Amino acid sequence: MMKTWFRGAALAVSLAVPLAALSSAASAFDGPELYQGEKALYEAAQKEGLVVSFDTGPTWANWAAQFKAFKQRYPGVEMVYNDLGSAATVVALEKARNRPQADTAYYFAGSALDAAEKGVVADFKPVNFDKLPEAFRHPSGQWFTIHTLNIAFLVNTKLVKNVPQSWADLMKPEYKNSVVYLDPRSTGQGQVVVFGAAFANGGSMDDVAPGIDYLAKLHKAGTVLRTVGTTPYAQFLKGEIPIWIGYENDGLKAKYKDGMGDDVAVVMPKEASAAAPYAISLVKDGPNPNAGKLWLNYIMTETGQATFAEGYVRPSVPGVKLPDSVAAQLPAAPQLKPVDVAKAKAKKAEVDAAWAKAVLGQ
Repeated sequence: MMKTWFRGAALAVSLAVPLAALSSAASAFDGPELYQGEKALYEAAQKEGLVVSFDTGPTWANWAAQFKAFKQRYPGVEMVYNDLGSAATVVALEKARNRPQADTAYYFAGSALDAAEKGVVADFKPVNFDKLPEAFRHPSGQWFTIHTLNIAFLVNTKLVKNVPQSWADLMKPEYKNSVVYLDPRSTGQGQVVVFGAAFANGGSMDDVAPGIDYLAKLHKAGTVLRTVGTTPYAQFLKGEIPIWIGYENDGLKAKYKDGMGDDVAVVMPKEASAAAPYAISLVKDGPNPNAGKLWLNYIMTETGQATFAEGYVRPSVPGVKLPDSVAAQLPAAPQLKPVDVAKAKAKKAEVDAAWAKAVLGQ
C-alpha cells in the first residue's frame, strides 16, 4: 500500500463527524500529564472543542485506535477527519489558504515538503521532536515524521522452502522466478526498494548506483518474476507471489489480520533496509490551533507512538517502549536506515532513468 507517491490515492470521504454531534462538556483528564503543559493545552483546546485532521483515514496506520484513545483522554475535544490522499491534501490546503479548514495534515513526507514549500503549514515542534533523526523533521517543525514504512521480504512459506534472510540470499538459484516488487518509475514503494538495495550494497542517499546494479543482477539471474505498477497485496494473499519485496506492515497485516498466519514470513534483510517516513503538520492559520497542537503532541508521546506500532507501522521516535505483544511482532531492526525525502525527491529522475536502462535496457 502506498500513499500518493508512496501510497495509492485514498478515497475521499466527507468530514466524518457532524458538528451537531460534538460533545460540549467534559472535564480534564485524571492522572499525571503525559508532558509538561498538557493540562493547560487541553483547557485551551476545550474552548475550541474540535480538531480537524486531514487525511487520517481510520483504516490506515491504526488511526482509528488513535482517534479512540485521543477521545478517551480528551473528551472535551471532538475529532473530525477525512481521507484525501497525500497530494490531494496539499492541493486542498493550498486552495483553502485564505480560509483554512484543517488544523493538521498527514501525508507521505514527500508531500510534506510540498506543503512547506507552498507556505500552508506552520512551525510547531511537538513533544519528542528533538529525538527524531534530522532526515525525519523540518528544521522549524513545519512537518515531522510520526511513523515509517519499511522495506522487507514478504515470503510465502508454502511456496518457498528456505526463507531468504538477506539481499545476497536472493541471488541464489533456488529463488529463480520468485521475486515481485513495484516499478520504481511509477510507485514510491519501488523507489524505496531501490534505496534499500543501495543501502545494503554499499550505497547511500547520494549514491544509488549500487542498488540499481543489484536489481539489474537480480533480473539477469532470473530471480524476478515481475515488477508491478500497483500494490499486489491481494495477489499475495491468494498465494500467487512467492516473495514480495514490499512494505513490512503489509506482511504483518497478512500474517496477523488477514489469515495467512505462519504461511507468511516477514524478513528484514540483514545487511540493511530502508525506512520511508510519513509526516504530519500543523496547518498555518488553522481554525483550532490549540486542539491541533494537542492532537499532534498526543500522537508523538510514547503512548501515541505505541498505538502506531499496534497497526504494524514503526514509530518514528527512537527508543519508544512497546508492549511485549507488539514488540514481538516488530522486533528491533537496527539495520533500517531512514530515507531522506528531500534527497529522494531530487534523485527520482536519476533513479527512474538508471533503473530503466540497467534493468529494461531502455
